[in-house]
Amino acid sequence: MKNTNKHDERIAKMSFSSVYPHYLTKVERKGRTKEELNQVIEWLTGYNENKLQRLIEEKVTFEQFFQQATLNSNAHLITGVICGYRVEEITNSLTQEVRYLDKLVDELAKGKKMDKILRKS
Repeated sequence: MKNTNKHDERIAKMSFSSVYPHYLTKVERKGRTKEELNQVIEWLTGYNENKLQRLIEEKVTFEQFFQQATLNSNAHLITGVICGYRVEEITNSLTQEVRYLDKLVDELAKGKKMDKILRKS
């Protein structure tokens, strides 16, 4: 699948608050919790639950969401295919960061152990 500027721009302008409920539904449908979802998001971005809630209420875009984040130093260990893209090969940094988040949510929903999701040895 080919990356395009149009695709990257669409992701950048998408609001995090519009996607978060879908993440939550996906993980809860598979027996995981909101707390686990927030833990995964905090691991990737550094946002605690209060900050995450503020960003949702402010309806920040993914671009704003990741501009304010402190990306985990082990985020580069997130590999594999999500939404038709191999995350480690995505050249646009924002799109890659969004796909990192998508991949972590997917792993959570698939029942992976938290230590594996959070890239702990």
